[in-house]
Amino acid sequence: MFRRTIRWQHCKIIIATSLVWFLIDVILIMYYTDCSSSSCKPGGERPEPGVGGRVVELGAAKKSEKSGGFLEKLLPSGLLRYSATGPGENGIAVIIPDSKKDEMKDLFKVNQFNLMASNMIALNRTLKDHRIEGCKKKEYPHDLPTVSVIIVFHSEATSTLMRTIHSVINRSPHSSLKEIILVDDYSEKEHLGKKLERTVAELPTSTRVLRMPKRSGLIRARLTGADEALGDVLLFLDAHCEVTTGWMEPLLARIKEDRKAVVCPIIDVISDETFEYVPASDMTWGGFNWKLNFRWYPVAKRENARRHNDRTMPLRSPTMAGGLFAIEKNYFNEIGRYDPGMDIWGGENLEMSFRVWMCGGSIEIITCSRVGHVFRKTTPYTFPGGTGNIINHNNARLAAVWMDEWKDFYFKVNPGIIAKSFTVVLRKSYNAQIII
Repeated sequence: MFRRTIRWQHCKIIIATSLVWFLIDVILIMYYTDCSSSSCKPGGERPEPGVGGRVVELGAAKKSEKSGGFLEKLLPSGLLRYSATGPGENGIAVIIPDSKKDEMKDLFKVNQFNLMASNMIALNRTLKDHRIEGCKKKEYPHDLPTVSVIIVFHSEATSTLMRTIHSVINRSPHSSLKEIILVDDYSEKEHLGKKLERTVAELPTSTRVLRMPKRSGLIRARLTGADEALGDVLLFLDAHCEVTTGWMEPLLARIKEDRKAVVCPIIDVISDETFEYVPASDMTWGGFNWKLNFRWYPVAKRENARRHNDRTMPLRSPTMAGGLFAIEKNYFNEIGRYDPGMDIWGGENLEMSFRVWMCGGSIEIITCSRVGHVFRKTTPYTFPGGTGNIINHNNARLAAVWMDEWKDFYFKVNPGIIAKSFTVVLRKSYNAQIII
């Protein structure tokens, strides 16, 4: 009797073990054949990287919600992940072989960044989550305002422009992402014509291309995008960015809390040479010198004290870098938008900073939001009238309109710049007043 009991226990163990191994075999077979809608390649490889490569929206695009494989529908979202082993994945540097260095240098001149490296990287490459732990635990309202993302470009590389767009679509809440507006500032590249329009028309988020009739510059191109925007919030990005996990929610939540808050993410560095993603410090804020050049400085002790040394709280900054920020559309219009008297590019970030602070708003860096940006050592573009003349004109106008008696410091430090008598009517018309 005792031996029969032992044998029966052994049989149950063998049967149970066999069933477990059978289930493991079934799961493995399904995993490696789970390629519905051509969503993977043999061997589990990522899509071909670069400009011509097909892109899989990683769980964020609307199309993918309905086209997942059997296991993706059966198991919790995000449990199955295909390996990301291509060039630049997780934000690591792309190393170009010595045999291609000469070609790389020639391509570098086109956009003043490593175009070869950019073209090797998948349009939806993975990035590490560099947020501090406190930010990862935050929860945000479900009824956030809608947003129009506005991206101005001029003769931009396809790979960087499309990587910007895909990162926005893949890492933004679709309930808030109303549209993406691309404003072409009279590009000279064929690949940015009808081909671009056909490509973006297939994206899961409404994306359209507006064309400037002539080279008009960043300021007027952004105003054109703002005129066409349908969202509650305008979110301006440069054309060579990559947004990261959880980037949009804290920006919109702060605007929902205070409509006069003009918010910026932490701007991380994407190397112009290797496209490595390098996180920036969350303990710097924007300032300027007396040449009216924007500069980063360590955050003042008084600001850390105001925030009770909580690094997840919004950081009130004197000025902003200007390339990446969000502002409520109605408030943007109330304070007079950008100054249309400024030309092309340069000084508009300080002008907007002064305008916001003096019209009762605030410039804030939202430390729980991170966006990578390709910083170039020099611009590849020419400016009508010359770069120096344009920037000097813009800065002189900025000083005359917004700096009151302090403008004298600017013109003394820069004796080569003529102090023109710009009108301050535009400032008075918005009831601007200095907020101490």
